[in-house]
Amino acid sequence: MADVLKLDHVSKRFGSKEVLKDINFTVNSGEIIGYIGSNGAGKSTTIKIILGLIDDYDGDVYVFGENIKGQTDYKRKIGYVPEISDMYDNLTACEYIGFIGMLYGIGSIKAVSKAKEMMSVFGIEEAIDGRIHTFSKGMRQKLSIITGMLHNPDILFLDEPLGGIDANSVLVFKEIMQGLKNSGKTIFYSSHILEVVEKLSDRLLLLNEGNIVLDGTMSEVRQKKSDSSLESIFNDVTGFHDHEKLAHKFIDAFMS
Repeated sequence: MADVLKLDHVSKRFGSKEVLKDINFTVNSGEIIGYIGSNGAGKSTTIKIILGLIDDYDGDVYVFGENIKGQTDYKRKIGYVPEISDMYDNLTACEYIGFIGMLYGIGSIKAVSKAKEMMSVFGIEEAIDGRIHTFSKGMRQKLSIITGMLHNPDILFLDEPLGGIDANSVLVFKEIMQGLKNSGKTIFYSSHILEVVEKLSDRLLLLNEGNIVLDGTMSEVRQKKSDSSLESIFNDVTGFHDHEKLAHKFIDAFMS
């Protein structure tokens, strides 16, 4: 399998805080990468660097074998679904989809045609002419997923993509991810929902305090950690063992 993504000694500071500390990893085509870590670990910063949204960093990032510094053409081959999408709320979904289609060079007519089929899968096709400001959180996120994938990207970056989405659609989404992987697409999936990451991912990258502390397939990780669940492995590697004590503290305060 060919390398489609490589981070080579990537570091990033925000003021005095070093968010990423000498990050190194390579991603092969056709892999689903689960990129996990606590809040503030640097997951979203990593993705934004790869997307070219942050350009002030140390080290090098290669996408499809090319260093991305000063480049923009590679962005036509990647898709991005953020946790919270900035949309033009006064547009209808149809207008917004057409606009995104033109940005990616596929044309508004083709974009809307594709999107209608994709919306029907998620049960929101009747909202095609509705204004985005009337959409629920789940509907907005489904629209974000669709517009992030309209242009048939080779690499898809997903940063907490399932917020507000109903359980049935989550099941459909997981099947979509497997189907895309089987067709050769590469998926870089960042999430706090460890159950979904565990079921979807071919390989895990665990980021803790700006460092990659675990890198391997799910079976390799389990062998190293005595066949534990991903939740147990996550807590062990990040050193978080206070969840029960903190839960009891919350309940005591709630009941007082």
